[in-house]
Order: sequence, then C-alpha cells, then structure tokens
Amino acid sequence: MGNLYEYFAAGSDEDAAATIDVEGGPGGVEPVSPELRAAIRAGDRAAMDRLRRPRVRFSEHGLPVLAVKGVDPMVQMGTLEDLLTGVGIDAIYARPRWAMDVAVRDQGERLVLSLTDELQQALVECTSGRLSAVAVSWSQTEEFWGQGDPDLIAGFLGELSLLARHASDRGHRLYCWVCV
Repeated sequence: MGNLYEYFAAGSDEDAAATIDVEGGPGGVEPVSPELRAAIRAGDRAAMDRLRRPRVRFSEHGLPVLAVKGVDPMVQMGTLEDLLTGVGIDAIYARPRWAMDVAVRDQGERLVLSLTDELQQALVECTSGRLSAVAVSWSQTEEFWGQGDPDLIAGFLGELSLLARHASDRGHRLYCWVCV
C-alpha cells in the first residue's frame, strides 16, 4: 500500500501532535463522493483519475488536509523548498523546524512532522505560473526517479499552496502526518 501522507495546518505544535492518535489521521475517514461512485460504476477511468487527485478538504475534525501518496515530507519537501527558495539543501536541513518530530508512535510507524516556516512562506508567495515551472523541475529530480508527471505535480503544488495560504491567514503552521 505504501506510506500515507496527510499535509495539514494546525495552530500549534501541541494541536498538531494531538492528531497522532486520531483514527485515520488528521484527515479522518474521507467519504467517497457521489461523482466518484458514479465514475466507478460507469468504468470512467478519466473521471476516476480526475476525482482521485489530491485536494485540500476539511476533515471531520475541522482540519484542512491534503492527503497524498508518494510525497515524503523529509526528502521531497526539502528538494521542493530548495527549488522554490534557492537556499540550498544543507541550509534547509539545518533549519530547526525541518522535519521536526512533533509526535511519534509505534517506533516511528506513525509520525507528525513539521514543515519549515520558510517553505510555507514560499508556497504562499508563489504564483501559479511559478508553481507550474517548479513542478517540471521537481518532477525530474531523483526523488521522483526523474519520471514524475509535471501536470499531476503542478496540481499537488497548487493544492499545497492553497493549504499554506489558508494556514498563514489564520496564523497556523504546516505539518505532515505520516503512516508507514
């Protein structure tokens, strides 16, 4: 099945840490939309793919969440931050909030990690054109084995940017819940 990642916004490290024991993570149980049910019944692959793309949604717990598979908050977010800011990966890894453990359970099989404030700010300030350009560069990195789909990645980045703006507007920070 692979690792599950739920990027979300919370008002404090304590609030973010409280999501570690929430069944299904901060996103809770995501209901299947009637549109997706209809696409599945009809066997409409294009509609199913479109409707399954990661989107920011408010969970049953009231948190804005962006659930995704395959976008790791440690390695891939560091590379993304480097592409957005040009700071350099070593400087990013030295930041105190880079992938900081906010909560850990089951010997690291469930985690809540912080994202850096600098990444959040870069996502807030980024235009859609810049996000599309970064998506192309990011898709070609070794973390995506040089074969990421720039259109899918651009869609994810647009949603992540939306989540960052939502968080910043409320004085919140970004986190990632990880289930291995």
